[in-house]
Amino acid sequence: MRLKSLKLNNYRNCRDISMDLDYDKIIIIGKNAQGKTNILESIYYLSSLKSPRTSNIKDFVKFGESDFKVSGELFKSDTDISLEVEYNLDKPKTVKLNGLKTTPKNYKSVFNTVLFSTQDLLLLRGTPQDRRDWLDSAIAQIYPTHDERLTKYSKIRVQKNNLLKSEETDNSLLDVFNEQLVITGSNIIYTRQKFLSELKKFAIDKYSGISSSEKFSFEYSFPHFELEDIAQALREELSERRAEELARRQACVGPHRDDIFFYLDGSDATKFASQGQHRTVVLALKLAEIDLITQKKGYSPVLLLDDVLAELDDLRQNYLLKSIASTTQTIITSVDTLLFEQDFLRNVKIYNISNGEIV
Repeated sequence: MRLKSLKLNNYRNCRDISMDLDYDKIIIIGKNAQGKTNILESIYYLSSLKSPRTSNIKDFVKFGESDFKVSGELFKSDTDISLEVEYNLDKPKTVKLNGLKTTPKNYKSVFNTVLFSTQDLLLLRGTPQDRRDWLDSAIAQIYPTHDERLTKYSKIRVQKNNLLKSEETDNSLLDVFNEQLVITGSNIIYTRQKFLSELKKFAIDKYSGISSSEKFSFEYSFPHFELEDIAQALREELSERRAEELARRQACVGPHRDDIFFYLDGSDATKFASQGQHRTVVLALKLAEIDLITQKKGYSPVLLLDDVLAELDDLRQNYLLKSIASTTQTIITSVDTLLFEQDFLRNVKIYNISNGEIV
């Protein structure tokens, strides 16, 4: 898979950008706040219809403008595919494949990316929500229906919370919401467990490639693995904590409260790991994502590295760059080219960006 071209119109600070990306490796050079991160974000958005920085689509519209458009040409399985996302402040978002309007569900199954940014390096020290967001975004690259389940679950949870906050709670309606949450929530938990199990063997291998002296592992916080067992455990917990939910007037049980636990030599990595170990964990997870997508899809996703090399020491920089397969198109942002070896730069297309324009 390769993204051959990218066009941005009124996307954040980029008024009109057109880029030829038909190369294995691309580096976008620019100082801070010039637009290089916006370009990588736009590519990630073009693939997933999501941003790691905002959930408000209006944030993408360049200041003073009323719309934006992101489009690109993708080469996949010996086929050229055109992608387009357009939004106007007065109209709903439209997505197109090969010039024809389509649904987000169909659209998101076409183009796969793995984004690795400096924000990801804080994964272990972040909140459980940060780790759930990472996990759900990674899952959606392989199982697009996961997003739909999350949306459905969120709507049911909002309805349940509204009921719990009402002056008099209708217990029969609460039972209905709880059962809906069990059905949807158990599928979410099952998919998360399945994905982490598939990811684990790749991630452990990647971690040992950097630090073979430490045993790395991780697990999901929910203790059951079979779908029927997960559903039954959720029902029992909802029953046991019903009084608590009524008292707190909010849903306290379900996958929106779960977490991922990381371990090094059996100890909690979020508490005891060094900064270098934290970075190695995240690096291993990101490289494992690439391998898992490649295994599942039969082609490598596009790798997006946003200013991350400057945050890694020489050991991890070299491991990252050398671990990238020749079949993986990689688009990198950096303030300069000093972090790259000359051999790497010989086969790279370099763009410079300033004030939202390619110069």
